[in-house]
Amino acid sequence: MKKILLVFFTLFIGIQSHSQVLISLLLGDKLNSPNLEFGLEGGINWTNISGLETNNYSRKWNLGFYFDIRLKNQWFLYTGVLVKSNMGVDKLTDKDLDFLGATIYKDFEDPNLRAQGDYSQKMNYFLVPALAKYKFKNHMYVEAGPQFGLMSKSWVEFESDIEGRDAIIKEYNKEKIKKLDAGIMIGMGYTLFKGSGWTLGAKYYYGFVDVYKDRAGTKNSSIFLKLNIPIGAGEGAKQKAAEKAAKKAAKKKARQEAKNNKK
Repeated sequence: MKKILLVFFTLFIGIQSHSQVLISLLLGDKLNSPNLEFGLEGGINWTNISGLETNNYSRKWNLGFYFDIRLKNQWFLYTGVLVKSNMGVDKLTDKDLDFLGATIYKDFEDPNLRAQGDYSQKMNYFLVPALAKYKFKNHMYVEAGPQFGLMSKSWVEFESDIEGRDAIIKEYNKEKIKKLDAGIMIGMGYTLFKGSGWTLGAKYYYGFVDVYKDRAGTKNSSIFLKLNIPIGAGEGAKQKAAEKAAKKAAKKKARQEAKNNKK
């Protein structure tokens, strides 16, 4: 199962994130159709890790691309990749730092005192949702399904204000984090411009896989606020729909004329 998941993720992350976003912008109008919407997803999320002493949510930005694929009538499959996305937790306690084996930094002027600042756990993930979406006629929607994550970088970050200047120290701890994450996601939202424009949405994710290799009960969770921007949809999608309808009408007319000629 792990090998299958690794192959799945490798297919999505073979190109660097900047290249993926560029391809999205260049090919969006070629991919959009009445049954497929393609575009960029961006937003902000508040993320946490259970099982630690701290319970402070960390605020992160994310960016990626999405596919909204019509399955039947008002049912869709929502998928894609958040290529720039983060998980983690803020304000780690001394107990958390001891568990993580992280360095507690001393004051630069007085080594007997600890440096003033905040510690946080930060993790970069590639996130891939696979959500069943139902769109209502009033342009609202609900969605639910699994989400998979592949961790690429992980570190404990110490941030301090030294004489009015921000100082950041990163201590990488990728070896302590499980590579794969998976869990359940639910969400809802609204599509602007009578269902043919940008989409505003909110999602909640809860992981089923322990984040840390050496501690059970450490699960990722996150609240996402997102904005979906279809690339090349709008007039292009309407034109394609009109062309398809015209072809269908022409075929119907040809069949009717053929029947009349037989008579």
